[in-house]
Amino acid sequence: MKILIAEDEEITLKHLTYTLEQEGYSITGVGNGLDALKKIEKEHFDLLIADIKMPGMDGLTLLDEVKAKGIDMEVIIITGFGSIESAVNAMKKGAFDYVTKPFNLDELGLKVKKIQDIKRLEKENIAFKISLGLGKDTPIIAKSRTMKKVIDIINSITGSDCNVLLTGESGVGKGLVAKLIHYSGLRKDRPFLAVNCAIFTEELLASELFGHERGAFTGAVSTKQGLIEIANKGSLFLDEIAEMTPTLQAKLLKVIEDREFMRVGGTKSIKVDIRFIAATNQNIKSLVSEGRFREDLYYRLNVMDIYIPPLRERKEDIIPLSRHFLEKQAKKANKKIVDMSPEAVDMLASYGFPGNVRELENIIERAVILEKTSQIRPESLPQSIKLFQVETVDPNRIRNLEEITKAYAEKVLEHCEGNKSKAAEMLGISRTSLWRILGNK
Repeated sequence: MKILIAEDEEITLKHLTYTLEQEGYSITGVGNGLDALKKIEKEHFDLLIADIKMPGMDGLTLLDEVKAKGIDMEVIIITGFGSIESAVNAMKKGAFDYVTKPFNLDELGLKVKKIQDIKRLEKENIAFKISLGLGKDTPIIAKSRTMKKVIDIINSITGSDCNVLLTGESGVGKGLVAKLIHYSGLRKDRPFLAVNCAIFTEELLASELFGHERGAFTGAVSTKQGLIEIANKGSLFLDEIAEMTPTLQAKLLKVIEDREFMRVGGTKSIKVDIRFIAATNQNIKSLVSEGRFREDLYYRLNVMDIYIPPLRERKEDIIPLSRHFLEKQAKKANKKIVDMSPEAVDMLASYGFPGNVRELENIIERAVILEKTSQIRPESLPQSIKLFQVETVDPNRIRNLEEITKAYAEKVLEHCEGNKSKAAEMLGISRTSLWRILGNK
C-alpha cells in the first residue's frame, strides 16, 4: 500500500516513515500540505496521513482538496489533544480516522492495517463481480475420445500452478477450458478474469491489463486498477494472445518473469502473483519463426500446451452439446421444448460446423426461438445446415476438410448475397475467420 505523509515536524515525519516502512508499506514524506497536494496530483496513493496544522496549507484544507478532486484515497488526520473538535470536523468531511499527538505508533499501525484490509476486500469484491459474469458452473461435454484426452490433461495439472497455452480453431471452447483449468486448480477460490486481446487498441489493452494513473493520458481522470492487479493470487485468461503487439508482449513477459509491473503513467512497481492462461486460434509456432511473436514469451506461456480439437473431429459431442444448449436456451426463452426430432438430430450430426461449438449454440438458440412445438424440427434449423450436403466420396478426388469447409462457406456467402458480415454471423464466426476460410477473398 502506498502512503503519503504530510507532517511539518521533521522528527515526527522520520519516526512515522521508519515505523510504517518496517511494516512493508511504501512511504513518501513531505513537510507541508502544498507539497502533498502536488504529489497527489502526480501519482496515486492509497492513504494520506496529514497533520492538521502545517504551514502553507493545513490538513483540513488538504482534505477538502482531496475530496473536491474526487481522488480515491483514504485520509487519517493527526491532531493535538486541544484540537479534537477539528478532528471530528475532519471525519465529517470524509476523513477515515484521526490520531492525537503525542500518538501511539502501534495504535496508528492498527488504523493503517484496517485501511489496508478494507482496500484488499474492495479489490476482491471487484474481482468477484467480474468473475460472476464468466459462468464458472458451465459444464464441459466430453463424450468423444479426443475431448476425454483434454479432460485427462486438465486433471493431471490440478496440483500444478503452471502457465497454460490453449490452441485450436475459433469457437471450439478455449474460454470454457480455461475456466475449468482455473476452477479445478490450486487458485479456484481466487479471482478468474479474462480479456480478449483482439478487441482493443494497444493503448486501451495496456490500460485494461496494467491499469493507469490519473492523468496518464487524455481521459484518464482517475486512477484505475488493471486486470493484472485485480486478479492477484488468481488466474488471468488472455484470449487471442497472438494479437498482442510486440510492445505489450515485452511488458507481459516482464510480469511473468519478475512478478511485478507498473501502471500506465506510474513510477513504482506493484508486486503480483498470477497464473496466466493464454489462447490463440493461430499457428503460434509459425508466428514465432516469422518474428511476429516473442519466442521467450511463447516458452513462458507454453509450459503446458493443450490443443482443443474442432467439433468436426469429435462428432460424438454434437448431440450431447445440442441437448445441453437446448435445455439452457429453452429455460432462457421460457419454452417447453424438451427434445429434438430424429430428422433434426440427423441433420445436426452430419453437419460440418465450421464455426464449431459457438456456431452450434447459435443454431440451437435460433431454433428454440422459432420452434412452436415441444421438440426441435428441421424447419427450425437455419438455411446454412440445409445447404450442407454430404458428398459421395469419389476415389479419384477426395477433398480434404479445408476444401470442404471453404466450399461450404462459399455456399453460405452466396446464400447471403455476398454479405460477409451476415455470412459470418450465420456461421457463428468472426469476419476475420471467414476471411481466412475463404482464402482472403
